[in-house]
Amino acid sequence: MGACMALCSLASCVSCLCGSAPCLLCGCCPSSNNSTITRLVFSFFLLLGTLVSIIMILPGMETQLRKIPGFCQGGSTIPGVENHVNCDVIVGYKSVYRMCFSMACFFFVFSAIMIRVRTSKDPRATIQNGFWFFKFLILVGITVGAFFIPDGTFNTVWFYFGIVGSFVFILIQLILLIDFAHSWNELWVRNSEEGDSKGWFFGLLFFTVLHYALAFAAVVLFYLYYTQPDGCTEHKVFISLNLIFCIIVSVVSVLPKVQEYSPQSGLLQSSLISLYTMYVTWSAMTNNPNRECNPSLLSLVSNTSSVAEPSPTTTPGTVQWWDAQGIVGLVIFLFCTFYASIRSSSNTQVNKLMQTEEGTGAGTEDKVGEDGLRRVVDNEEDGVSYSYSFFHFHLFLASLYIMMTLTNWYMPDTTTQAMLSSMPAVWVKICSSWLGLVLYLWTLVGPVVLPNRDFS
Repeated sequence: MGACMALCSLASCVSCLCGSAPCLLCGCCPSSNNSTITRLVFSFFLLLGTLVSIIMILPGMETQLRKIPGFCQGGSTIPGVENHVNCDVIVGYKSVYRMCFSMACFFFVFSAIMIRVRTSKDPRATIQNGFWFFKFLILVGITVGAFFIPDGTFNTVWFYFGIVGSFVFILIQLILLIDFAHSWNELWVRNSEEGDSKGWFFGLLFFTVLHYALAFAAVVLFYLYYTQPDGCTEHKVFISLNLIFCIIVSVVSVLPKVQEYSPQSGLLQSSLISLYTMYVTWSAMTNNPNRECNPSLLSLVSNTSSVAEPSPTTTPGTVQWWDAQGIVGLVIFLFCTFYASIRSSSNTQVNKLMQTEEGTGAGTEDKVGEDGLRRVVDNEEDGVSYSYSFFHFHLFLASLYIMMTLTNWYMPDTTTQAMLSSMPAVWVKICSSWLGLVLYLWTLVGPVVLPNRDFS
């Protein structure tokens, strides 16, 4: 009897996977807005692919696979069974490139299909908001096909695609952080004014000071460990310029004229942007191929020299997969991906940049069926709350960014099959930090320079 009830419950959820909309008639999903559920599920696809990539790149994975009898070419064998799997491709950076290539293709196709979808009544909205099981099968099929791509120049060409896409995605991350800081500041200020409590103001002050303290500590550590008295000129320039730029945007954010036109601006946003800028600066310096200017984290912790000559037996281009900046990058990536899926912001400038509508869908009442179960509400019948096409393009860029992060932005060398640090990665990150600061500065001075335009 219990098995029959379980089968019936499972059958009732089939419409969630194969239906024309995300659980509009399905009681197995929580009550929420149509737009939010769709973005969360697509983000889950991206996170699932990221998890698979992480597993594939784990140190020693290829060694473990070769121990499976009859699986890897050159590994353990079973009499009468030929090993067909090339484990050199399904693990390591090659697997990450192919996994992220498949996710990028998947999201790019959806981005092209969903151009100019205006309401959920558009037939293409049915594809966007439903048929999850079939979309998952499509993603799996693309992934399987990607692993049959021959090496050739694929890795090198896809590396440059990753460089460009990651540059744009870093800017999107910065925009999301600006939006998050604005929403955070508005919420706590409103809570303080409505509740007549100073605790919220002290909280804002605490986090503002904390962000600036961490950013300043980062600058000091950068000068200590990533520069040399008679060298590392690029690093000195990067650190100094970004420190100066962060001071400039912080001062501008509290100028009386700026506060008059943008009262929501403040030091909390500037402190968070400054801290993120220092992270990008650190991430860029860790890609410098000059080991005198780029000591490993292990050498810093153990206080040993990082510039010792490598032994003749050391393999060139050995990749340190799990370094600190990569882990921090993953954490920021996860936060921004989740935030992009649930955000409903009142910041008009950010909404225009992110192609979303102001507060659309907020405050929608729960829809309860005759059986008492809550339904997912279609809140886009009169107009979509976000650009379907831009959201998928954002996930397309995120796929490229996660590929570069997991491989430490190293350039594949097709002749030695090694991964090498490269200066292009350094300049891409530094230029993205500069452009990001310019964008943030424009959100501050734009309403002052162009008072006749609507920046509210």
